[in-house]
Amino acid sequence: MGAHKLFRSLNQGDDWEAISPDLTKGGKKGDVPFGTISAIHESPLKFGLLYAGTDDGQVHVSKDGGNTWANISEKLPKDLWVSRIQASKYEEGRVYLSLNGYRWDNFNAYIFVSENYGETWKKLGSNLPLEPVNVIKEDPQNPDLLYVGTDHGLYVSVNRGLDFMPMEEGLPAVPIHDVVVHPRENELIVGTHGRSLYLTDVSYLQKMDQTVMDKELFAFDIEKVKYRDAWGDKRRTWSEEFSQPEIDLVLYAKNKGNLTVSIKLDDVLLKQWVETIDAGLNYLEYNADVDNKRIANYEKHLNKNKEQKEDKLLLENGGNGKYYLLPGTYSVEFEKDGNVIKANLLIEDK
Repeated sequence: MGAHKLFRSLNQGDDWEAISPDLTKGGKKGDVPFGTISAIHESPLKFGLLYAGTDDGQVHVSKDGGNTWANISEKLPKDLWVSRIQASKYEEGRVYLSLNGYRWDNFNAYIFVSENYGETWKKLGSNLPLEPVNVIKEDPQNPDLLYVGTDHGLYVSVNRGLDFMPMEEGLPAVPIHDVVVHPRENELIVGTHGRSLYLTDVSYLQKMDQTVMDKELFAFDIEKVKYRDAWGDKRRTWSEEFSQPEIDLVLYAKNKGNLTVSIKLDDVLLKQWVETIDAGLNYLEYNADVDNKRIANYEKHLNKNKEQKEDKLLLENGGNGKYYLLPGTYSVEFEKDGNVIKANLLIEDK
């Protein structure tokens, strides 16, 4: 717990002891007095490796549980509010820092990293807009993946802070004050100022690296889908909604443009459509349906090795008039600007 000193409890808060001297510049009186520890973090790799930052620009580190402290803010911008300190879970000496200067009409985005416990600092996020930073966090699965929350939105870096991209789809342009990635569900939870909580799946984002980003087009593996006889039927007797799978076709594109998607069984085309995609990660929804005009070719291919009439498959449509893929392995082809990539789609038998 932070005041002007750092306090520690070893019995769940019943008793507290100060484990630091005054880590501020001594406090400043006024209409809004300040001189308080505003950010604390202990290294997940080493017990007793502590960092503390204050609302008057001081950053200190202790490597021995608070017995001794070193000021590591001399080479940082002065007098700014330390909004977050994040000790890395990947390298013991690595620590991330964000500073916020809007209280002094300073709207620069200040984020830094140190690889040597704060002895020297490197500024990150050269392409971040003029938005004060409230939080910086590293991803628990990918050491190169960083999240930054500013007074105007959420940004992500897949190259450990060299540059950032906005994550803005479905997220209002409001101050982001905290971000947490659930370590089991791989979901990012975003806490905003005044607009509640937002949640998104970042499992594909965690797979992003420079190898992927160097490609013009890259498709991720498609999750297996369980076949159901009820596809195309009403979910409930009184409902107007029809049951059908929702399959995410996830791909990365270096540039925006038109993309042709083709679903094939061997060389037989079953469905084809065109999507307009953006630069970056794209999620295309597919419902495992087949174009009605291609049903005859689909049936013919399924029955090509069946001589007995009673053995042949006859496709039936659902209550919504659509036909769906039967269990099997299908090819999904993505074509953009003459570049073709493929992924397999497995429909598992029930």
